[in-house]
Amino acid sequence: MRKKTRHKWHELPWQHPKPKSEDPKAERLVRQLMESPTYRLAEEDREFLQSHETRGVRLDLDYLKAELIMTELDVQHTIVVFGSARIKERKTALAKFKEVEKKLVADPDNVKLLAQLREAERMVEMSTYYDDARKFGRLVGNSGTGPEDNRVILMTGGGPGIMEAANRGAYDVGAKSIGLNINLPHEQYPNPYISPDLCFQFHYFAIRKLHFMLRAQALVAYPGGFGTLDELFEILTLVQTRKTPEIPVVLVGRRYWERIVNFEILAEEGMISEEDLEIFAVVENAEEAWRHIIDWHTDRKTHLYRVYTEGEKPQHGKV
Repeated sequence: MRKKTRHKWHELPWQHPKPKSEDPKAERLVRQLMESPTYRLAEEDREFLQSHETRGVRLDLDYLKAELIMTELDVQHTIVVFGSARIKERKTALAKFKEVEKKLVADPDNVKLLAQLREAERMVEMSTYYDDARKFGRLVGNSGTGPEDNRVILMTGGGPGIMEAANRGAYDVGAKSIGLNINLPHEQYPNPYISPDLCFQFHYFAIRKLHFMLRAQALVAYPGGFGTLDELFEILTLVQTRKTPEIPVVLVGRRYWERIVNFEILAEEGMISEEDLEIFAVVENAEEAWRHIIDWHTDRKTHLYRVYTEGEKPQHGKV
């Protein structure tokens, strides 16, 4: 019986450059070709990947990386929290107030310091929302069967302020939470309380917003600025136009939201319909927000904590 031997591959002609003996210039010319940008593999060509023409590819990759990881980790549903990155925890806000107050004692007529003191005082008041968002994070983290229950996971924009507070609340009770950071022209950092395997960074705001909505079973908006308003109104529009399934949208902090946006005037002027006012609810605190979310899903029998059978996948939003 013939003994089987391992096939020995012979080197192919192109595995070595043209020898100097045939042309002394060959080695230099080949090196020049291999160093040319056109010779780089497309996946290793940063200049090519960042060109205008490959924007579609970058959009796809921006979406796909987070999607594959969340799918692999079986992230089924999320509760999304928005809010200002500027709101500090109380001890930090109070320390800033005292620092400005001390400077003002030494220079009582300084108009700039007076303005800073008013702002610092306002931030001390707003710090109550940091504490409340942290409490909301604990409520989500402890929900279901407890912190190990990942069927519903808290998600934020991954930054400081209200986002940090919500992630921190989940962290307090040992629950996982997600942070969707955005790459900005100035240096910034994710807050330290996001689960390491669920901390993402996006280049495109649009793709980040898509991930906010895909698994969302509720949106909770705390006081915030342009970013919070942008995200809030985008979701209100998606629900209003039926581009995504309806979810509970909760605005926390009656005094703030009733001063910032007069939704009733929009309805009175015919810019929205009366039924559009039912897309969202305004509440005072974390407990009311969580109760509204639970009641909303209970009333509609939408099974916030549904257990999926093996091989069955949750239906994500239409966006």
